[in-house]
Amino acid sequence: MIISVASGKGGTGKTTVSTNLAVAVDRHVQLLDCDVEEPNAHLFLHPYFHTCETIEAPVPQVDEKKCTLCKKCSEICQFKAIVVIGETVLPFPEMCHGCGGCMEVCPENAITETGRELGVVETGTAKGIEFVHGRLRVGEAMSPPLIRAVRTHAKKGVLTIIDAPPGTSCPVITAMNGTDFVLLVTEPTPFGLHDLILAVEAVKILGIPSGLVINRSDLGDDRVRDYAGKEGLPILMEIPFDRKIAVAYSKGELLVDALPEYRERFRNLYDRIEEMVNRNRA
Repeated sequence: MIISVASGKGGTGKTTVSTNLAVAVDRHVQLLDCDVEEPNAHLFLHPYFHTCETIEAPVPQVDEKKCTLCKKCSEICQFKAIVVIGETVLPFPEMCHGCGGCMEVCPENAITETGRELGVVETGTAKGIEFVHGRLRVGEAMSPPLIRAVRTHAKKGVLTIIDAPPGTSCPVITAMNGTDFVLLVTEPTPFGLHDLILAVEAVKILGIPSGLVINRSDLGDDRVRDYAGKEGLPILMEIPFDRKIAVAYSKGELLVDALPEYRERFRNLYDRIEEMVNRNRA
């Protein structure tokens, strides 16, 4: 089973939920941190990394001696990552999505592919958990290919928890797509509600069963709960605003270690998710 932990906005406690859930369940677990622009699950799990792989994206390289300036490459590229200006062909690697279309349509075979570094994928172990995360190269805008590279490490038959990026854009969809369950994390504030609505609509499009964790649940108001009730979105867990939790977080400590009563609460959270997934498959 693959569970993706997501949120419509940053700072809701998504990583807190994903790391503590991974540690609390009594079984073989993988945690994939797909928040590649700012991965921070490792700050709480303190993994020992044993591999580091550089991930590249294919980008066009033009042999100007073969090029006839026919412009077919620029016409097919919807991202304007390759253009013909006068008698010069200009590739823009940072805008390229690596589809290879320009190379396919070139009648002179003047375009080949070279690699552009996106970032790295590191694998290791932490607290008996298989841990994988990606780190996007500084200045790089194309995170989905790196997220897909992290997700290739998911193993069949192993409980996999994905810490997804915040928001509802392409990186989030890449992290959530094809998973068995989306666990949304929010807070009971106007901003939390606004972004939760966007996240729920994205999950609906993907057709993945989902549930909700409300963090800092005793702050704000009841509009998040009212919305969840209206949408039929089950509230699976509530975490109150607690100074002890904040202190543990500031020290990089797991909630299940600092406050052991939460270990059973996160186990119960997993049991409820498993029940929902099995019911959906039936």
